[in-house]
Amino acid sequence: MPIGTLEVLLVDARGLDNNDFLADMDPYVLLTVNTQEKKSTVVSAQGSSPEWNETFLFTISDDSADLHLKIMEKDNFSADDYVGEATISLEPVFEEGSIFPTAYNVVNQEKEYRGGIKVGLKFTPESEPEERSEYRSGESAEAEENYGGWKQSAYGEE
Repeated sequence: MPIGTLEVLLVDARGLDNNDFLADMDPYVLLTVNTQEKKSTVVSAQGSSPEWNETFLFTISDDSADLHLKIMEKDNFSADDYVGEATISLEPVFEEGSIFPTAYNVVNQEKEYRGGIKVGLKFTPESEPEERSEYRSGESAEAEENYGGWKQSAYGEE
């Protein structure tokens, strides 16, 4: 597994199962990779088709395999309600580098369809430290001297 940074663009959701009978739902998303958890803003007055357009960053280590999205509905006077969830394998983004915003199925705990959520992914691998050599490949000492290399100064000489 690679090591680096995963950027998640949480775009929107469509056709969510509205379990708030008295008003439009106020959904938010909990995004989890391993033990890292992020929370989106709560979207009000957009019903079952909320838009977030938020970006989240995760540090990816050797054991990161999935992005888990859990959609919740904010309640003011009781516990927040579970709407559904989606699990996205990170293997394709590790191979491709990025995945344009794509719709994924949202299911409940019984694996019944509860709508869709659109997410874009971008992975930036951790760069390896470059080895310093006296001269970089393809450059001569003269080129180095002309572009910031050290030159002896005449200052202070008599």
